[in-house]
Amino acid sequence: MAQRRFVRPAPAGTASARLELRLRLGPDLRWSSLRLLTLIDEYTRECLAIRVARRINSFGVIETFADAMLRHGIPAHIRSDNGPEMTAKVVREWLAQIGSKTLFIEPGSPWENGYCESFNGKLRDELLNGEIFYSLKEARIVIEQWRRHYNEKRPHSSLGYRPPAPATLGQIQPLEQATAMQ
Repeated sequence: MAQRRFVRPAPAGTASARLELRLRLGPDLRWSSLRLLTLIDEYTRECLAIRVARRINSFGVIETFADAMLRHGIPAHIRSDNGPEMTAKVVREWLAQIGSKTLFIEPGSPWENGYCESFNGKLRDELLNGEIFYSLKEARIVIEQWRRHYNEKRPHSSLGYRPPAPATLGQIQPLEQATAMQ
């Protein structure tokens, strides 16, 4: 299992990790490989994105990072293992153009990417080990639903048992002036 991380400007940082999974697909229980590229914010513990595909190349990495950067800003650093997707020349050049630096972990040192390892373990334990996906589209939908639950509802002990990005209660109705003054 390889890992990726990306770190945004102070104080928050992001982590991305790649999972390669052998999952049972369909009623005949065929085995097929799915790859997951996960982006985790090290500071808030929020999962910014999970890309689910049969294969992920450097252009898929750039697309996933760009989508996350549009929503969350450009990171100062991206921490990564030395997987081929992240060490590709096109990824390194793109990151340099936008002003992000790369921080590669030492080969064979998953403890340097602890947030990603922890997140990947939770993803496996809480979702993937109990699911049979009938299609790639179903896997994407179910995993995205779990990601939203993880961010908005699931308590995190490191955050005082609060979710990293709690959902708002909807639009707040303004109080009438008479009620507001009481």
